[in-house]
Amino acid sequence: MRTWAEEMLEQGVQKGLVRGREEGRVEGRAEYILRTLTARGVHVDEASRQRILTCTDVTTLDRWFDRALNATTLSDVLEDLAQ
Repeated sequence: MRTWAEEMLEQGVQKGLVRGREEGRVEGRAEYILRTLTARGVHVDEASRQRILTCTDVTTLDRWFDRALNATTLSDVLEDLAQ
């Protein structure tokens, strides 16, 4: 039988694993945006690189990735295209 402390430790580990996986997914999305832009020959300045790498909003990262697939300039990806 496990003690209360062991159960709390296990719950903390599980929460940490879930959080770590989510952080990894976010980082992976950002890296794929940068890789896609590089493959398309789009120059990414350091400020924009950091903006992409530090973004934690999955919806924004997905939108940027979709735009990066056809981008010819960095503004094609990062500019707000709201009509």
